[in-house]
Amino acid sequence: MELGVVGLPNVGKSTLFNAITKVGADVANYPFCTIEPNVGIVPVPDERLTILGKMYNTQKITPAVLKFVDIAGLVKGASHGEGLGNKFLGAIRECDAIVHVVRCFNDANITHVDGSVDPIRDIETINTELALADLDTVKTKYDKTEKLAKQGNKDASTELAFLKKILDYLNEGKPARLAINNDDEKKLANSYFLLTTKPVIYACNISENDIAKDEDSLEFVQKVKEFAKQENSHVLVVCAKIEQELSELEDEEKQMFLEELGLSSSGLEKVIKLGYETLGEISYLTAGEKEVRAWTIIKGTKAPGAAGKIHTDFERGFIKADVVSYENLITYGGYNQAKEAGKVRSEGKDYVVQDGDVILFKFNVSK
Repeated sequence: MELGVVGLPNVGKSTLFNAITKVGADVANYPFCTIEPNVGIVPVPDERLTILGKMYNTQKITPAVLKFVDIAGLVKGASHGEGLGNKFLGAIRECDAIVHVVRCFNDANITHVDGSVDPIRDIETINTELALADLDTVKTKYDKTEKLAKQGNKDASTELAFLKKILDYLNEGKPARLAINNDDEKKLANSYFLLTTKPVIYACNISENDIAKDEDSLEFVQKVKEFAKQENSHVLVVCAKIEQELSELEDEEKQMFLEELGLSSSGLEKVIKLGYETLGEISYLTAGEKEVRAWTIIKGTKAPGAAGKIHTDFERGFIKADVVSYENLITYGGYNQAKEAGKVRSEGKDYVVQDGDVILFKFNVSK
């Protein structure tokens, strides 16, 4: 799963990306500093793995990961190639969700491409370019589908009505994802590879001076929250500068710094949590002396599909899954103790795996 980090030039996008990935993308006070998309693979913080590692005296701990892609700053006209727009829009198209960094601070030393700070204008600038790019895609698809519908193709007629609905939303400046009402429409929309069907997390980048303030007192942040509410998008508040400083500290120093700032978690943890939620992801766990590991699956995945994450043979020859919740495993002090207490269940092919399930799969693949 990929999260594309986007935003106008000089909003703190690459600074935040550097902080959460430690990849080291170039940061400079001028547009198009990021020419090629930078990629970072980020481990998902999960205290459960550390605790299980101690319980099993494990040799290796492997967390789940998320992939972040830093995409260069977009500007007006990107949908028509302005500012190398076509290249960057293509990079967004390959992502599963978007982290849209929005500048919510004033700083006379950092230029703004439009000359002033206005988070809603900035959001609408990018959203308009994404919608314009989608309009071109949908119009082309609409014309082809309309021809098939006129020839009596019933499936085409149904699809045409959906395409018309998407066009109406895009023409009104609304993202195509708001036009989707069911799984069939979602499947159709995914086949169009549209930009505005992707879920969005708005990351409000605030100043160091505002980090200790109540979010409700920050005017720019409140404006973004009101906007996001209209399109059912998530919002998180971070200070990219603080996150960059945190990324350079050891764990113990980092915790002390967070406490001094009055923060319970870092921006990275916020992004990971919302990223998982936005992408519909959960983690199940496997545990043993050799390795404790988190496996990422989509919420609603059944046991054989989850087993297939480990190896295709596990899915193909699936027999059953012995499952215990992480909470019960810790409460009873180990797998055998939890089993004796009747907390280990044998689940079949229809079992829907839950977040925090600790699973031992049984399978058999005939030669």
